[in-house]
Amino acid sequence: MPQLPAPDYPADVRARLEADAREVIARYPDSRSALLPLLHLVQSEEGYVSRTGIRFCAEMLDLTTAEVTAVSTFYTMYRRKPSGDYQVGVCTNTLCAVMGGDAIFDDLKEHLGVGNGETTEDGKVTLEHIECNAACDFAPVVMVNWEFFDNQTPDSARQLVDDLRSGREVEPTRGAPLCTYRQTARILAGFPDERDGAVEATGGAGHASLAGLRLAKGETGPGRVVSPRSADRSADEPPATRPSGEPPATHPSSHDAPHKTSASDPKHPSGPVSEEGEE
Repeated sequence: MPQLPAPDYPADVRARLEADAREVIARYPDSRSALLPLLHLVQSEEGYVSRTGIRFCAEMLDLTTAEVTAVSTFYTMYRRKPSGDYQVGVCTNTLCAVMGGDAIFDDLKEHLGVGNGETTEDGKVTLEHIECNAACDFAPVVMVNWEFFDNQTPDSARQLVDDLRSGREVEPTRGAPLCTYRQTARILAGFPDERDGAVEATGGAGHASLAGLRLAKGETGPGRVVSPRSADRSADEPPATRPSGEPPATHPSSHDAPHKTSASDPKHPSGPVSEEGEE
């Protein structure tokens, strides 16, 4: 059992966090509504929600540590132990899985030498599987500190984590520039992203995501995303078109990303899995 009560922050850290916490609490008519952003705030300090962070939130909101612990352990965005500067989440939900997400996750576990939720020895990367990144149009998807890296393959995912560990600059497929997990946590706590150009760089939804919306609005546009490899498509099938003036996509659609799935990789065969205890 851990020693109770949890230790407090150093005086200077405590004073700084209290000032930030009061700013957050003032946004809500009921102080306990500020618990989620306060958990992000303490996570930005230590990189995870520590016992000290739980004690701090409880004291600031007049809650019990049990109440704070119940919330912090319910949501997966709150870490429960020290981890890396970059949280690399591989979507293994249905569509990403069949498009190659399972193969990517297995490959990264072997490449990094870590399991799910574990961190590399250099403290740079924490690997985990994620149930859904809400980016099915670009499957398989990997997220780093909640920024999107679309249409991934085992090779591109390995290069991504190698770049992160070596300190090379990495740019998400779309969205804001990448920052460390602690910086991300502070932004999620509700404080502005003060990096030059970061807010303007967020952009909008990708081409594949907007195709259905354009059709629903009656605009001229592609009814579906057509593979660049589809030169052998039926002669009577109309070619893909884009709204006038729209540049072509800078990366292939999810249907074009090379991937290893049960249908294409002998190491991941399809079919029934043996029951526990069977050979």
